[in-house]
Amino acid sequence: MPGHNNSQQPVAWRYSGDQMKRWRTKADVSREELASAANYSPDTIASMERGVRRPTPRVLDVADELCGAEGMLSAGKAFLDRERYSARAQDFVDREKEATSVWWYDVSVVPGLLQTKGYARALIDNRIPPLDEETVEERITGRMERQSIFTERKPPVGLSFVLYEAVLRAPQVDAEQLRHLLEVGRLRNVVLQVLPFERAIPAALMGPMVLLETCDHERFAFMEGQFASELSADPGVVSRVTERLSMIRTQALGPDESARFIERMVDSRE
Repeated sequence: MPGHNNSQQPVAWRYSGDQMKRWRTKADVSREELASAANYSPDTIASMERGVRRPTPRVLDVADELCGAEGMLSAGKAFLDRERYSARAQDFVDREKEATSVWWYDVSVVPGLLQTKGYARALIDNRIPPLDEETVEERITGRMERQSIFTERKPPVGLSFVLYEAVLRAPQVDAEQLRHLLEVGRLRNVVLQVLPFERAIPAALMGPMVLLETCDHERFAFMEGQFASELSADPGVVSRVTERLSMIRTQALGPDESARFIERMVDSRE
């Protein structure tokens, strides 16, 4: 599978936004009037009308009533997927649901599968540009639901995580999040390791990497940057990611030593 660019927003977003604009124009309702009635900014309404942002159920209902659409706009709610994942992450999440094994290395944030709700909110709620509250709640819910991978899949999924020390030193990582890492690390199907600053190698500073394998023995590599991400099944890409992950794992502390490392951090924050 080649690298996938998710810059194109879903057709349902663009169609619903276009219909909202057409009904608003027909009813001679200004963008500012709709924004005030729906408790959004005019810029947000403009983004929804262009299909850049998902029109929310609330704005469709308000627009329907304000523009006299007699249910035509509200009916669009059934065709708009709840935005539990960003467009760029959707392909990865779909593959994660099929995975029988996961290798994950992160250099800057706690992986979504290991996040507490408080930590997830701190990240999602402070996104730039900001998300509306409904989308924030949907994404937090989606992230928490993904964590069923630890205990609810049969046979169990094998999961291996390596976290660079900088991840654990970030201000958003509180004692609750550290204790959660220790708890997950004790699961039989999970290996959790820490890569200390002094053991970092060049491959460890190149950004987060994930390797997924499915029951059909398909292997996918996922790499995420600040503005773009890539999910690839290309054998060459998968091989390079596998090699880098293997090198990082050999430099990281073992699971028991990693647990003691995290325990010392918990003690220092309480």
